[in-house]
Amino acid sequence: MRILLIEDDADLAANTADFLDAKGHQVNCADRVRAVAGLMADTQPELVILDLTLPDGDGLSIAESIRRGPQANVPILMLTARDTEADKLKGFDAGADDYLVKPFSLPELAARVTAIARRSHGASVSRVLRIDDLTLDLDTGDLTRAGLSLHLKPAAVKVLSHLMANTHRIVPREELEHVIWGDELPDRDLLRTHVYAIRKLVDVPGLPPLIETHRGVGYRIRSAT
Repeated sequence: MRILLIEDDADLAANTADFLDAKGHQVNCADRVRAVAGLMADTQPELVILDLTLPDGDGLSIAESIRRGPQANVPILMLTARDTEADKLKGFDAGADDYLVKPFSLPELAARVTAIARRSHGASVSRVLRIDDLTLDLDTGDLTRAGLSLHLKPAAVKVLSHLMANTHRIVPREELEHVIWGDELPDRDLLRTHVYAIRKLVDVPGLPPLIETHRGVGYRIRSAT
């Protein structure tokens, strides 16, 4: 099972990831809210394990964002020291499928993961992103608009998939650059080049434009209807 673990305690994250890896799961980790959207798009998790207290935001907002996005059906297991009934109800209201209070044992966590996997067996997480008549298959890389097959370089596909997974907001330039290059940014402004290539193909003459430039901030793609 592909798992995205969102936890800012480095030791807990490492121990949890190692334990779940040993159980046969594929675990990717994030320790900040700002890293989640990119990893959701890139790794397409089948389960999100989410700590509610993060340095740059509240995990509840992450759960709510997931439930509004293209991966709305992915199960969410919340981890938190907040153990009151009111806290748990807030978690479930935000979209949690299960709730585990810290401190917890790793075997119990693994058992919860197994139970969630069993419940979701046969229910696939969508690997196809759609905005109006624009479709991107994340497994094959096939991109079409209005039935016309389009071809982009891999870096441009990363940018487009991230924009399509975040239609509810303007995506900052810095976030898109991190999606492509991580912490090793190029000397030149190559992001602008990739966005130009995307716009040239996707915003086909005669069809409503989908890609917006917000100067000084970033880019957004959203429905034209």
